[in-house]
Amino acid sequence: MRAVVVYESMFGNTESVARSVGAGLAPYGEVEVVEVGDALPQIADDDLLVVGGPTHAFGMTRESTRQDARKRTTHEVVSQRLGVRDWLASLPGAQAGAPVSVAVFDTKVHKARRLPGAARGAAKALQKRGYRPLAVQSFYVDDVEGPLMEGELERAAAWAAMLAQQVKPARR
Repeated sequence: MRAVVVYESMFGNTESVARSVGAGLAPYGEVEVVEVGDALPQIADDDLLVVGGPTHAFGMTRESTRQDARKRTTHEVVSQRLGVRDWLASLPGAQAGAPVSVAVFDTKVHKARRLPGAARGAAKALQKRGYRPLAVQSFYVDDVEGPLMEGELERAAAWAAMLAQQVKPARR
């Protein structure tokens, strides 16, 4: 199995989850974890694409919400150039019979766990392009800048292992 994990992260929490997802996938095949600004908008050779991003205003980030995040913190933000919303818009549509499986995740404040998050919007964007997400998952932070809630990285790795078992690798 070949998997790519593409993430957007402001304060490092989503990046940590993405790396944990990558570690959970690693026993099942080749895995690449890529920050969205460095990700190519192509997935033709991949069996699994996992996309993750932070929740801003109950959805995927926009340039205005990323600017607001930069103003809120004294730290340098991780994703400087591009957001998941923009990257998904650049993806080619799914080919009929394409072997690529997709999954999405977000990070969001634990107190807002019942409210919509970025993963739902990412799943809808992928569906509009002809992809059918295997799973949509949220991981929780204690406050806007974090930290991640206890046990979230372990939960991310376990989720990834579950995903890997659902993917049927393409014949090469």
